[in-house]
Amino acid sequence: MSKDSNIRSRAWSAILSYAIFRWESAATIALTILLAYFLPRPFDGWQWWYWVVIGVIAEVLIIWSSIGDVNTGAQVVADMFREEFNPGVIQSQTYRAAVQRALDYRTRIEAMIRRSEAGVLQLHLQESTAGISDWIAQIFRLAQRLDVFERDSFIKQDVESAPREIVDLSGRVARETDAAVREQAQRTLESKKAQWQNLKKLKQTMEQAELQLDATLTALGTVYSQLMLIHSKDDIEDSRSQRLREDIAEQVAKLNELQGAMDEVYQGKSEK
Repeated sequence: MSKDSNIRSRAWSAILSYAIFRWESAATIALTILLAYFLPRPFDGWQWWYWVVIGVIAEVLIIWSSIGDVNTGAQVVADMFREEFNPGVIQSQTYRAAVQRALDYRTRIEAMIRRSEAGVLQLHLQESTAGISDWIAQIFRLAQRLDVFERDSFIKQDVESAPREIVDLSGRVARETDAAVREQAQRTLESKKAQWQNLKKLKQTMEQAELQLDATLTALGTVYSQLMLIHSKDDIEDSRSQRLREDIAEQVAKLNELQGAMDEVYQGKSEK
């Protein structure tokens, strides 16, 4: 099962759980039990289990109306995403706002699909936007990493001190007369230069990540606007929907590539 299919399955489970455990449902069950127990025969010909039948019918109607309600479904799924990709865990206001914006776009896209014409159009829109859930997950992870990097005081200290230490070590190597000490200083200098190169690469990668985060949010907004242009099933045959799928796939691929580059840089840093 793909990631997007798995998320959709969990979304339907969340909607069903909400429908079953909403207060109207609980009130219906409680009222049914009370009536069947305390008022089993309010008049001649009435049987206690009639209350159970009425309660079951009412419960089914509540669940059915909840599942079919566009606003309820969109809100439940939005809450599920906000719980999984909680912007509150990100301390930076800038990156937290970026995640919140991405979640808002996803909520609007999901609501738009739910409001679309049932059948071929709705199914095609779901297929065209498959991958957005993975997209949101990538944005969240990217924002988390940028947030951690921004608050990492050790890296900031290393970035500031490494060039100065390289200059000091280079001078010591040049001045040192003892061969053993000079060799040790040279090894330390090479290690410090390697660290500095890795730090520069890390800083550059994070700058690219920040730019990519902005570009990704812009692309997500573009996808939302493109989706609004697909009004009927006649539109799904043109190149617009194909471009929509390609745009989503391209953005997810870029984020995956960037995540891989960040993993490589962090791994290289940890090995130093």
